[in-house]
Amino acid sequence: MIKKEKIQKYEVNATQLFRESDTAVLSTISESSDSYPFGSFTTYSSNINRELIIYASDLAEHTKNILSDTRSCATIFSLASGGDKQASSRLSLIGDFSKVGANDHDKYATRFVKFLPKSAAYSLMHGFNFYKLSIIKARWIGGFGEIAWLDTTNWISQIPKWAKNEQSMIDHMNQDHKNVVTSALHKKFSIKDKKAEIFSMCTDGYYIKSNKKTYFIPFAMPCHTEKAIRSELIKQANDNRSFEL
Repeated sequence: MIKKEKIQKYEVNATQLFRESDTAVLSTISESSDSYPFGSFTTYSSNINRELIIYASDLAEHTKNILSDTRSCATIFSLASGGDKQASSRLSLIGDFSKVGANDHDKYATRFVKFLPKSAAYSLMHGFNFYKLSIIKARWIGGFGEIAWLDTTNWISQIPKWAKNEQSMIDHMNQDHKNVVTSALHKKFSIKDKKAEIFSMCTDGYYIKSNKKTYFIPFAMPCHTEKAIRSELIKQANDNRSFEL
């Protein structure tokens, strides 16, 4: 039995990989090949909660499979540099894909294009739609001996109520608390940039844009309320005081 503390640590590492990455191997149930597994490459964006979003063509084999059988698995990985590739981190997210409806299209499109701006060109083509993976199980391998099924509580959570206020929260931080943003970037990535700004938030942290690059700053725990986010940001401000520019 793996101790709860280890599972929590694994989830922090898994969440960071999930939030920092934008590519995965997508496995679906093949419609044309007697229900054998079919693997393909995909780009993705993570939602404000832990939904995984893809923008897929109707002509793609994995799209046909999803429309026939929603069960899927997305595997995200980070190759170890120079070492044993078997020791690389990977996260497998198992769940069901569903097509994003017309009422939610703009919301998901805005989120996706924010992280993958080149995908905006796909909207000029016919037959591209957004699909979201609702996750039911998460398998983490962080290297030899760091293997576990994660607690799915936060992976299946609903979109937080604060989502509608995301932009106003971002504007407030960038305008009134820039020192919190720049000190977090300095501490985690050793980057000194007084012009750095938050450009997106999620339940697990926030993204900073600095010199046209994106950096993810994690929270110590998932934040599903504005109160929880304020508490995390205040804690970061205090912890990072010595890194202020």
